[in-house]
Amino acid sequence: MPPIKPRIAIDAMGGDFGPEVIVPGAIEAARKKDLGLILVGDENKIQSALSDKKNKDIDLEIVHASEVVEMSDKPSDIMRRKKDSSIQVAFRLAREGKAQGIVSAGNSGATLACGMFILGRIKGIERPALASILPSEKGPVILIDVGANVECKPYHLVQFGLMAEVFARSVLHVKKPKVGVLTIGEEEGKGNNLVKETIKLFKMSSMNFIGNIEGRDFFTGKADVIVCDGFVGNVSLKLMEGLATSLNKILKEEVKKSWLARIGFLMGIRALKRFGRRIDYAEYGGAPLLGLNGIGIVCHGSSNSKAINNAVIMAGEFIRNGANKLLIDGLGANKEIQLFSKKALPRN
Repeated sequence: MPPIKPRIAIDAMGGDFGPEVIVPGAIEAARKKDLGLILVGDENKIQSALSDKKNKDIDLEIVHASEVVEMSDKPSDIMRRKKDSSIQVAFRLAREGKAQGIVSAGNSGATLACGMFILGRIKGIERPALASILPSEKGPVILIDVGANVECKPYHLVQFGLMAEVFARSVLHVKKPKVGVLTIGEEEGKGNNLVKETIKLFKMSSMNFIGNIEGRDFFTGKADVIVCDGFVGNVSLKLMEGLATSLNKILKEEVKKSWLARIGFLMGIRALKRFGRRIDYAEYGGAPLLGLNGIGIVCHGSSNSKAINNAVIMAGEFIRNGANKLLIDGLGANKEIQLFSKKALPRN
């Protein structure tokens, strides 16, 4: 029996650019990887973005949603007052089994709220977390959390580590993932109270915990999983994205300054293009929202079509690989998920 084609619900109204960017990126991914799409949002605007595309070869459906979530909207208000928003409709399609994954470049707080209240959480997980997959000298690295939870307790961070460790083993095929906590120094005792208490809990776990990780260790491959709260993770991620963009601009400016620089650039253009792809956040598409009973990919608000394309491809791969079932089974087999919880641990 041939494998079922993944169907992905796309929040076509999310992000800074809406359907004009999201629809072409999703269409390209569907064509490349034989994916089914459900484009959710204002039908007229979606049709307009599709008007000059030949899409007869794609399994494509449009589901109208009359409301749009703005970046300024509060997640609690969205759940009550914008029930026909594109992001809520997309998650309901997944809950009903009409889609097996969701991709959104919209309000990340709203995406988290919809995921928790519509799809629900994996048993034992108190807070889902955004896991960004980054390049390093030795392979992919997971940075978790990158924005879903800005106020955390130590046990939340340990649960983030447990989820990312299972994800690294089951999906990224890292045999024994090395887990570290992001802080301001390698020496023991460095960091604020949250970090210090979190490290104590990690030492009690059976994970391959290697201790403190500094910001300079992101890309060395020292750790396979780097854990932090969503405030620190989001600032770190956006710093990396900004640095990559600025490096590209600075390089182009320097190349223009002399003929010798231009010749050197032309001689190394292939290597420079490969380097550019490795540091371009758009290559990684989006961040999986781990801890839900389903697959949700959250993209940067300023995502271009390339980033959306890669996020949809990522969602399709996770569906085909049964990534969420692997995560659920892995966490279910790990009794520590119950040990590091609000009920099991004393309040700080």
